[in-house]
Amino acid sequence: MYKIKVPACSSNLGPGFDTLGIALNLYLTVEIGEETDEWIVEHNNGRYIPTDHHNYIVKTALSVAPDLTPHHIIIHSDIPVARGLGSSSSALVAGIVLANLINKMELSNEEILKKAVAIEGHPDNVAPIVYGGLISAMYFHKREELICEKLPTPIWNALAFIPNRKLSTKVSRNALPEQIPFWNGIRTNSASIMLITALYNRDYRTAFRMMEMDLLHEPFRKELVPELDQIRKIAHTIGIHGTYLSGSGPTIVTYGTREKMTKLQSLINQDESFNGSTRILQVEPNGYSVTDTEEDDDFYFIKDLL
Repeated sequence: MYKIKVPACSSNLGPGFDTLGIALNLYLTVEIGEETDEWIVEHNNGRYIPTDHHNYIVKTALSVAPDLTPHHIIIHSDIPVARGLGSSSSALVAGIVLANLINKMELSNEEILKKAVAIEGHPDNVAPIVYGGLISAMYFHKREELICEKLPTPIWNALAFIPNRKLSTKVSRNALPEQIPFWNGIRTNSASIMLITALYNRDYRTAFRMMEMDLLHEPFRKELVPELDQIRKIAHTIGIHGTYLSGSGPTIVTYGTREKMTKLQSLINQDESFNGSTRILQVEPNGYSVTDTEEDDDFYFIKDLL
């Protein structure tokens, strides 16, 4: 059958709230095995994640194709759950692709993305997973119109600080006010335009500065993620900009050269006040992929490896 490989995603990039997203090289994979009477799902995500048709990936697939024949599937994910790196979005795209493959629906990437956005509601979380790289996207709900543009893919290293705690999107969204001062909106709008312009021109020094200019969401979420200001302060002492809250948090991402990210990583790891882990990542230029597993005999039960 097939193996689906889906990258992680970091969205917002500061002032690009609900618009900008970028694919990163952490992955969720789904191996499709033989047909079964009922869905059999093996995974590495803990005992609280369903192993039958209630699994989110299977539920998503069934929402796209209700007549989908049950299969044995194996799921493996390196993407931390509820940390702002697109774990639910990657599972969502994987579920749609799963239905597309089993039922031979021949959905295009555009159709896959539209289905994902219809379920998720925010294109910046799913577009990079479908297309890879750096994406600017907007969805008009009333007329169901999706606009999606791929920006030049930057060759960046990213340092992700991943706190040892979850933060649900609902809790993070509830921290946002219903209204903001007019001039805060103007400043954030200006910063987002400058950010996209700098990205197109590959002026990354300016782009990194603009990533730290948001006034729409980060000021209100910092109480939930106090490490954001702490990491920015450390980064600034060594001349690094480009730190922002990834998605709804709590992961914090900083961009720069490998040398600078290694230096920042060392400083964070030495500070005992941080309760979390750090990882140096790269931008993933490609979206999800599908490979045929029938050419080899690598399909196995996860328990066989334990």
